[in-house]
Formats: sequence, C-alpha cells, structure tokens
Amino acid sequence: MQLHLSTWTEVETYLERSPGIIIPIGSTEQHGPTGLIGTDAICAEAIARGVGDATNALVTPTINVGMALHHTAFPGSMSLKPSTLIQLVKEYLTSLARAGFTRFFFINGHGGNMATLKAAFAETYAHLDELNIPNADRVQCRLANWFMCGSVYKLAKELYGNEEGSHATPSEVALTQYVYPESIKQAPLSEEVASGHPIYGAADFRRRYPDGRMGSNPALATPEHGKQFYELAVKELSNNYLEFLGSE
Repeated sequence: MQLHLSTWTEVETYLERSPGIIIPIGSTEQHGPTGLIGTDAICAEAIARGVGDATNALVTPTINVGMALHHTAFPGSMSLKPSTLIQLVKEYLTSLARAGFTRFFFINGHGGNMATLKAAFAETYAHLDELNIPNADRVQCRLANWFMCGSVYKLAKELYGNEEGSHATPSEVALTQYVYPESIKQAPLSEEVASGHPIYGAADFRRRYPDGRMGSNPALATPEHGKQFYELAVKELSNNYLEFLGSE
C-alpha cells in the first residue's frame, strides 16, 4: 500500500489497525562507470515496496536525495547537507506523527545516510516532546540498511568475495539490473580499483577514487543475482518490521 496512491480516508482506516509506516530513503550519486546514479534510492524503494506488500504496511514516497557530499565532484550527483536532511526527516516525521503514526521503519540504501538519520531521530524525539503531540512518547524510529542484512551480506560474499567492495558494489548494481533490466549499463573497468582510503571532501574523494568505485567489481553483477538479493532483503526486513511493530 503506497501512501501517494492512497486517499486520506484510506490512511485513516489504516491507522485504525496499524501505527507503522515504512519510509524508503536512498541517495542520488555516482556509482562508478556502470552503476546508475539513482542506485541507492532504486534499491531502497524496490525493497520497501516488497516489504510493504509482504506485511500489508503503508509505504511513503522515497526520499531520493540523501547525504552524499563526498560524491559531488562526479557529474549528476546530488546531496543534502546533514543539517538539511535532519530537518527534512524531522518535518516528515512530525507530519506523520500528528496523523497518528508512531512506528517509523526506514529502509535505507546509502551508507552515508546512517549517521545523519540517527541524529534526525534524536532531534525528532525532542521536537515531538516540545510540541506535546499525543502519543509522542510512543514514537520510535528504526533504521534498516538493506545491504547490511545478514542474508544479503552472506550471499554477496559467496558470489563476489573481496570484489564486493564498499561502493558501486556488484550486489547493489545487480539489484538495479533486476528492477530496471532495460537500463543495464556496460563500460570498460580497470583491473586496479582503489580501496581503503578515508573519506574527506568531494575533490579528495574523486582524486582517491577516480572512477567512483571503492574496491568493487560491478562487472560481476547480473539481474539473476539481483533477484536473489531482492528476495532475501524483503524476507529479512519483513520479519524485522513485524518484530519492530510488535515491540514495546
């Protein structure tokens, strides 16, 4: 059930049976020579919708632009400042909390969002307390990174070993190939790929990682692999969501 394809009366009825809602969040950033710029948002959205279908949960529109300042030296990458993303998430959650939602399950596709989202949750709890919104003390936010699911991590290691890397990975590229097979990209990839460097500013990142990859070999990705990652992530995160919904 997608929020933007629902009416307000349908949402009101939904709230009579569940206080939970799923929020997909990703990023719009470079993913190497063969990865789609929307990879992180595409993955989060596809999995969130799958979890929504499996658990009969409401799913919000995807937050497509995240905190990716270190990627912005590559054309097409977009980013919010951490402070901007915190404010955006806080205002999203405040609107939904006013309506009666109290359990917010974020399905995240971008590692760079993690620290900012945790800060946004803390800001939101404090803000809701100040507003005296009913049930503010019952509001809980959970961060679920699909790429860190145990089953996903295990399969990625089995399929790709050390060539999974940590950015523009074959696992996430495979998932986008499964979701958008008509948009599979081909490009030459150098055998040598940078890895292990610390992340600072955008210009420094591009200098250290000139083709955008971080230790990865996305040429190993296939749509068939993507289907496996999708099914594993949906199953594991569906269980996690239902557990979160039923917790105190």
